[in-house]
Amino acid sequence: MKVWRIMLALLLCLALVGSIACNMFGDSEEEVTRQFVEVVRGDLTVSVSGSGSLDVSNEADLAFGVGGKINKISVEEGDEVSAGDVLARLDTGALELALTQVQLAEIQAEAAVAQAEAALDEAEYDLYILKKRHVSYERQRIAKLQIQAAELQLKAANSQIESAEQSITEARKQLDWAIITAPFDGIAARVDADEGDTILATQTIVYLIDTTTMELNAEVDEIDIPDVKLNQRAIIEVDALPALPVEGEVIYISPLAKEEAGVVLYEVKIAFAIPEGSGLKFGMSATADIIISERSNVLLVPDRAIEQDNQGNPIVKVMVDEQIQERSVVVGISDGYQTEIVRGLREGDVVVIEKRVKKEPGGLF
Repeated sequence: MKVWRIMLALLLCLALVGSIACNMFGDSEEEVTRQFVEVVRGDLTVSVSGSGSLDVSNEADLAFGVGGKINKISVEEGDEVSAGDVLARLDTGALELALTQVQLAEIQAEAAVAQAEAALDEAEYDLYILKKRHVSYERQRIAKLQIQAAELQLKAANSQIESAEQSITEARKQLDWAIITAPFDGIAARVDADEGDTILATQTIVYLIDTTTMELNAEVDEIDIPDVKLNQRAIIEVDALPALPVEGEVIYISPLAKEEAGVVLYEVKIAFAIPEGSGLKFGMSATADIIISERSNVLLVPDRAIEQDNQGNPIVKVMVDEQIQERSVVVGISDGYQTEIVRGLREGDVVVIEKRVKKEPGGLF
């Protein structure tokens, strides 16, 4: 009986030693480290990024609206032009002759109208006299037919005037189309014809680009594109000129996606004014931060300070009288590093960021 008691005591001792050994050599325990951060006021910006290259924002393929022989080209490649400058002219001799002919036709039609009106007045007066004198029905019928004839002549003459006016308008349009003027300030990037060439209507003569504005054709990830809207502000950084401040605006969001190396992307165009003397060139690579939302002078805490209670509501831990308390908060926007606190904290409060790490296993001694 005594032997069994001794054996049981030995087993209990071994179990106790094993438990101590497990704590010392087995799974490590967690250790809590705390960081204390003061709630401060500041500005917060949330943005998404896209990258691409600089492209022409405003361009025009300038052509005559009518075919013919080029009489004069007043611009060379690389020339700066102003809106309204005449860049090229056609030989307009045939067009001016056509205008003169339709103007003459209008004058003739106006004379025909005057004659028809006079004939109509005379026929109506004759019928009036015949009726007053009670002349025979047959004579009155002839007078009525003369009135109808005069009305038809007047109608035809008026139609000739309308046709002549339309022809004059068209002839003047063609004369206008025989001159190419610059629609905006820019540079003649290309001239595709020479003086004396006979060209067809719509054939490009001058390719004009606007050098005061550019656009960045950026590609934005499908995860970020739902937050991108028209007219949002964007901060652009050009790879070749990282110190150059450039700010633009979203002007286009493609409804169609494209896939590159398994990544789904959407094209976004951002227009911006070219800073004078900036050295920006078409085709340069650039990155844009598109501003999704901004807040100024708001309460900020690190994202890591935000936790959740059992119902999933946001809370933070706050030091109050050297004690840690949980406090419910209402959060605003976050840039992934800092979070806006709308309600629940005050400037100067100290929040506690707890981090749990496992202790390194220790030895027996």
